Amino acid sequence: MSGPSAASGDPRRAAVAIDALRRGWPVTVQHFDKLLTVMAVETAQDISGVHAMLLSASRAAILKLTNQRAAADGDRPVLIKAPADLNLNLALAIADPSLDLAYPMKGPFAALALDDGQSAAAAIELARLAGLLPAFLVLEGAHAHPVYVSPLDVSAFDDSGALRIAARAKLPVAANVDAEIVAFRTAVDASDHVALLMGTRDSSPPVVRLHSECLTGDVLGSLKCDCGPQLHEALQQISDARWGILLYLRQEGRGIGLINKLRAYALQDQGFDTVDANTRLGFAIDARDFSVAARMLQLLGVERVRLLTNNPEKVGGLQDAGITVEERLPLKIVANPHNAQYLETKKSRTGHAL
Repeated sequence: MSGPSAASGDPRRAAVAIDALRRGWPVTVQHFDKLLTVMAVETAQDISGVHAMLLSASRAAILKLTNQRAAADGDRPVLIKAPADLNLNLALAIADPSLDLAYPMKGPFAALALDDGQSAAAAIELARLAGLLPAFLVLEGAHAHPVYVSPLDVSAFDDSGALRIAARAKLPVAANVDAEIVAFRTAVDASDHVALLMGTRDSSPPVVRLHSECLTGDVLGSLKCDCGPQLHEALQQISDARWGILLYLRQEGRGIGLINKLRAYALQDQGFDTVDANTRLGFAIDARDFSVAARMLQLLGVERVRLLTNNPEKVGGLQDAGITVEERLPLKIVANPHNAQYLETKKSRTGHAL
């Protein structure tokens, strides 16, 4: 089986590689004649053939490691020699910073030369897209049944372009009994996004809320964040408007996924704020893709909105994707003792207008 062409990127190959990593299967990243065969640390089922580990730059920094070209590129992943006593538990302890207090004695580690930084960076990005810790077990050579992917395939991965309306139905909700729900599906991602439409559509721009999925806040009533109260307040304000749309985006934990969000919670319990917890895990401060929301609006025939948000990045994300934000409407939520620091972090470190 031959690998992907180095001259073009195919997002479908990236989608197959993401699925393989989540299942614990090896993936070979091919960049011209260079091959990097990896398994995600948290889904791997054995360590046969493992000779090294690939870690994100942020994780390597915590472990007091530097990459071979740190002065030129501090974001470059780091390759380390597999410890002699490596097993799956130790590999996870090396990869997951939320376990550092439980496994404080790790190392010393020997850094190895990283021959192909582009393949390594593509592998790290694949893990993030898969909602997995950005850490890998590196295998010798190619696997017997490889899933091939190239850095260009990873760069081409974008689920917003393939989005389509899959189903719609009336859905009476507490805020508005005449609401309609519209489900969106994409060919390259397993996430299904939904929109809830309320009111009678006219020529005025609708009141729109982009709400990222939050199982802990929306469903379980977590007091650590303001997601649940924001959701219910937004539904009420949309219902009170002439017409409006709630976009419910499957981007849990600001795009890092539920399990990684819980790891971030564990780090917060150790004293880190939400920003430092995300970056310590090897993720962006905010990994959400608001072009998905813009595409949903375009499929609904909406080009102008009054956006209900405190987050300037949502305004910029929609406008960059071709949606005109005619007005930003604030969403005020009262703090509680459990989320006061979280709200202050949003204001002071991510520019939210609270």
